Amino acid sequence: MAALSQGIVGGEMAWPLVIVGIAMGISLILIQVRSPMLFSVGMYLPLETTFAIFVGGILRGVVDHLRDRRGFNDAQKARVENAGVLAASGLIAGEGLMGLVIAGVVVARTDKTFPQFEAFGSIAPWLALVALAILAAYLILVPLSKAGAADEPAPPTAVM
Repeated sequence: MAALSQGIVGGEMAWPLVIVGIAMGISLILIQVRSPMLFSVGMYLPLETTFAIFVGGILRGVVDHLRDRRGFNDAQKARVENAGVLAASGLIAGEGLMGLVIAGVVVARTDKTFPQFEAFGSIAPWLALVALAILAAYLILVPLSKAGAADEPAPPTAVM
């Protein structure tokens, strides 16, 4: 990415890399990869950055499986999908806002250090797993609970 941006700004494009990227994009389309863009993003971003996308995909798969097992009609499926997208979007926005709050706290502190909490050092990974389990349950159960009755009118996204 750095070589590409420097090539655009500096005028010396790394054409072999661009041609390889084009060839890979065409080949991914020809072998019918479901999402060539996600595949490509996964190739240049580190695992710690894309692992959340992977976990989100697993949760979406679980919700889709449970939705199909319950025999929802198209309107109910659309309501489940809408609720899931809204819940996930809200969590993403909340994470961004909390990042800003934390950055503000760090800037506002005079000594720029955080106290060491030795008591949390050994249980922090377990607390993180508990938080992950709570978020996973939220992202699975909330959308499924928003399916509504089978005779309710479809939301605007399901009307085509």
